[in-house]
Amino acid sequence: MEDKPMNVKKDPTLPAGEGMGQAWFTRREWEQGWDAIPDEGIDQAEFFRSYSRHPGRWTNAFTFLARPDLASLAPGRYELEEEDALFASFSEYVTKNEEDALYEAHRKYADIQYLVEGEEKIGVVPLSATTPVGPFDEEKDIIFLRADGDHFRVAAPGRFFIFFPGDAHCPGVKCGENMMVRKIVIKVRLT
Repeated sequence: MEDKPMNVKKDPTLPAGEGMGQAWFTRREWEQGWDAIPDEGIDQAEFFRSYSRHPGRWTNAFTFLARPDLASLAPGRYELEEEDALFASFSEYVTKNEEDALYEAHRKYADIQYLVEGEEKIGVVPLSATTPVGPFDEEKDIIFLRADGDHFRVAAPGRFFIFFPGDAHCPGVKCGENMMVRKIVIKVRLT
C-alpha cells in the first residue's frame, strides 16, 4: 500500500482534530481485522496524527498482527517494509524483577507491543517524569531511564500497547512469579 497522508478536512494537530481522532479510534478504523483490545493509556490523538501521516505503514502493521498464524511464528525479526520503515521483532524471554528493570524511550519509532503468550507488567510514564541513566543511543534509537512510583499495567494476550516518543515504557516486568513470555514488538518509523 502506498503511504500517502490521509485526506482529512481539518489539521489533526489542532485541538479540533483530537475529537476527530478519538472518534476514529473508537470506530477502530485502523484494526485491519485484528480484534485485540487497545490499552486505555494509548495516546489516541498522537496515534491519529501518526496514522494520518503514514496510513500504509500502520495498515501493514495491523495486517501483520491480524495474521491467523501469529502465535506460531518463530522468534526473530520480520521485515514488513523496506529501509527499516516497519519491522516486527518476535521474542521469548523470562520476565524480570521490577528492581532490575529500566524504562526506555525512542525518538524515531513508535512501538506496538503485544504479548502472544504469558503475562507481564509494563510501566508507562510521560518522558518528562523520568531521569536518564545514560545518553541517547542514536543508532539503536533508545534511551534508558528511571521513574519513581508504581505506573505499571498488566499486559496479556488480547491487549496491546502503543508507545510514542513521549511515552517512557518499562516492559518485561514480572506479574507475581517470573515466567516465560512470547512477545511481538512492531517498530513503526514516524518520519
